[in-house]
Amino acid sequence: MPARYLSFRCSVPWLILLLQTLFLIRSILAFPRVGDIYSPFSFYPDFQDINHMVIFGFGFFLMVLRRYGFSSTGFSFLLVVLAVQCSVLVEDCLVFLGAQHKEPGWISLTNAVVSSAAVVISTGAVLGKANPVQLIVMTLVESVFFYVSRWINRTFLQVLDHVTLKHLHLFGAYFGLAVASRFPEAPPGLDKHRSSPRSELLSMLGTAFVWVFWPSFNSILSDVKERAVLNTCLALAVSAVAAFMLSALTSKDGKFRMAHVHGAALAGGVAVAPTAHSIQQPWIAMILGLLGAVITVLGSHCVQRCFHPALKLQDTSGVHFTFGLPAVLGAVAAVVLRVVEGIDRQWNDLSSLGYLVFVDIGAFCQTTCTALITGLITGLILNTKLLKAVHVSKYFDDQFYWEFPHLSVGF
Repeated sequence: MPARYLSFRCSVPWLILLLQTLFLIRSILAFPRVGDIYSPFSFYPDFQDINHMVIFGFGFFLMVLRRYGFSSTGFSFLLVVLAVQCSVLVEDCLVFLGAQHKEPGWISLTNAVVSSAAVVISTGAVLGKANPVQLIVMTLVESVFFYVSRWINRTFLQVLDHVTLKHLHLFGAYFGLAVASRFPEAPPGLDKHRSSPRSELLSMLGTAFVWVFWPSFNSILSDVKERAVLNTCLALAVSAVAAFMLSALTSKDGKFRMAHVHGAALAGGVAVAPTAHSIQQPWIAMILGLLGAVITVLGSHCVQRCFHPALKLQDTSGVHFTFGLPAVLGAVAAVVLRVVEGIDRQWNDLSSLGYLVFVDIGAFCQTTCTALITGLITGLILNTKLLKAVHVSKYFDDQFYWEFPHLSVGF
């Protein structure tokens, strides 16, 4: 163990230094004139909400493992900071190649911070199995391909820019699941992947942070902010109430389960994300919140037992049920609402309606396929000897990475 531990000293700091040097060179060469960078930033409070949500919320949300608390919060913080800088760099490359127009500095930064949530979601699927070098490489690859996926949707399917950003839940969940499927499974006797009352409590604290700030997350770049905020609040409220109801109904002894509330309370915000700006009737958002909670709780029972073993899916933090399935529901809801709206407004122009439906379905399929394919390739890359994959006996253990002497007596 000491030799393997010291090997990270020879790789992680130098990898971070190399990346930071590249980001610094980019800031010197690529930034526009000062007036464009420091243009008026009227919605800084919303931007601050996003920072709180991504750093505090997702950081504590991932603290589901009883012996992996330091790594859950520490690594997620590191990955978010790297993902933000990498996303800005990728956007500059697309501008340089003429693939998109230059955005003001604060919009570019906002896009980068929101996009970093996809990386954190993917991290939840491989939590406890990937070492810091693997996580950094995964962050860089995912940041690039998420922007490529957004560019394809925006350029070829003419999807609005802020709508392509809402595909992050879908991309992050299935990219992470594809990466995790390439990692060896933990041995049956290893019990470090279990949670404890303390880890569940801290994870619920993260859920509360994410829940509170989710309306800002769904509305920050929307043209109709008030509608997006209202619809997101209603969907979240219904999904939170439904989480308690479904938890009691599905538990053997009729008691609430923290794992159910932890995931299903956020499902409404994910399900309503693609359509929060366009839903005209609040009851539609409430139904989406209810269906999101149902698909999360029931999915954790049925899908996990039936499909995960058959497909060899590994999901440490349950991102498939919290983000993946509700994101699929949101994509289906976007198509249904498009058809209903088209019938109301364009009954005599079915070709135009069919094209719009094709665009929505195409964006969903393209995002999912890109996430799965690039995730599988990334998973294969991460398990090469060059990236020093840890042995399965060292899974879910802070002691392999952090100075935590008393960890051996329990967390």
